[in-house]
Order: sequence, then C-alpha cells, then structure tokens
Amino acid sequence: MKCIIVDDEPLAREAIQMLIEKTDNLELLQTFNGAESAGGFLKNNPNTVDLVFLDIQMPGTNGIEFSSTIPKETLVIFTTAFSEFAADSYEVDAVDYLIKPVKLERFQKAVEKAKSYSQLFETKNGTSNIETATDDYLFVKAERRMFKLHFSDILFIEGLKDYVVICLDNQKVITLMNIKTIHDLLPKSFFVRVSKSYIINVNKIDSVDNNTVYIGKSEIPIGNIYRDFFFNEFITKKLLNK
Repeated sequence: MKCIIVDDEPLAREAIQMLIEKTDNLELLQTFNGAESAGGFLKNNPNTVDLVFLDIQMPGTNGIEFSSTIPKETLVIFTTAFSEFAADSYEVDAVDYLIKPVKLERFQKAVEKAKSYSQLFETKNGTSNIETATDDYLFVKAERRMFKLHFSDILFIEGLKDYVVICLDNQKVITLMNIKTIHDLLPKSFFVRVSKSYIINVNKIDSVDNNTVYIGKSEIPIGNIYRDFFFNEFITKKLLNK
C-alpha cells in the first residue's frame, strides 16, 4: 500500500516513518506538515495514495476536517496524542486511530486492518446489498454470492465509506449499504449503535469502559452522542440486571 503522513510535528512524522519502515508492504510516498500541502498532493496525484496517516490536532485545517476532503478510495488512519479524540475519528470514515506514542504492534494491527479492507473494496460488487431479512437472519449479496448471516453470529458492523462491513468470528462480509439502513433491519433487543460508524451485538461484549467496547481483539469507540443511551439502556438496565 502506498501511503503518506500528515502531521505538523516533525518528531511525530519521523516516528510514524520509522514504523512504516518496519512494516511489510507499505511504501511511504511523502510526508506533510499540514492539510493544505497534503491536499494539494492528493489532488495532483489522483488514485496514487492508498492510505493516509493523519494527525487530528493541527494548526489551520485539523485532521477531522481534512479527512472529509480525502477521496473515497483512500483509507485513513488517525494519529493523535489525545485519547479523547478517538471517538471523534469514527464520526468520519476512518479505518482506525492510533494513540501517540504509537507502538509497533498496534501500528501493524491498524495497517493489517487497512489492508484487509482495501482488498475487500477491490473485490466489491456494485450491486451488493441485503436481499432478505427475517427475525433470525439476513441474506447479504456480496462478491457475487449470497451469504446467510444469523444475527446471533454477528459480532459488530462497521460503516466505512459507502459500505458496511459485517464482522463475524472468522469472516467479514462487505456490502454496498449505509449503516443506518442495516441498523433498521437488526433486532433492537441486542444490537445498538455506539457511534456513527459502529453497531455492536451487546451479547458479544467482553468488556467495556467509558470510551471503548471490547469484542474479542477489536476495540470499538463509543461516540459522544451515543454514550448515554448505550450505558443507560444496554449496560445499566439490561446487561447488569441479568
């Protein structure tokens, strides 16, 4: 994957560059100290950049604002020194976020996620959608196949770009649909939206803190506008009263 770094701090750019050099199948094209110069590069080099490592807090145009101008085919991983901005990063189409200082293992986990999603997008079928939904399962058309997905097997659903990624234990199914549409088809008794980008199956939760839901090895941020409903309706009333 070809990537760029956008960060106003020279030491932060250097740190990410070192991590890129230690990660297979990543090619660093260029680094930028702000959104304006990076935006010019993306405009002058269309369909060249696969992945952007993007700082959130920058002078002028910040990372959240800049991300909305990045082409849909280019994936974004946010980098930030402030964990409280993690949830904000999922209010836009970001693959992942990294808290500085970034550890190699966490960096490579984010990159692997970006690679897997990039591969899913490359094999996407433009007519993919949900064909049938019942009380117990739905049929999803993806990759020229029909997938029968039982609600009880779904761990969580992630919205990214114009697609949703339905995550099961050993499989990810991508389909052309916005996250609100699929949310309307899911049983509300155990599926809840925790951010603009994520719907989770509360029965699959391993642990939770004030900002994050943990399901297996996945860390799912809780958006600010969804937090009160999630904790009041699903944690306090339902899970803790079982």
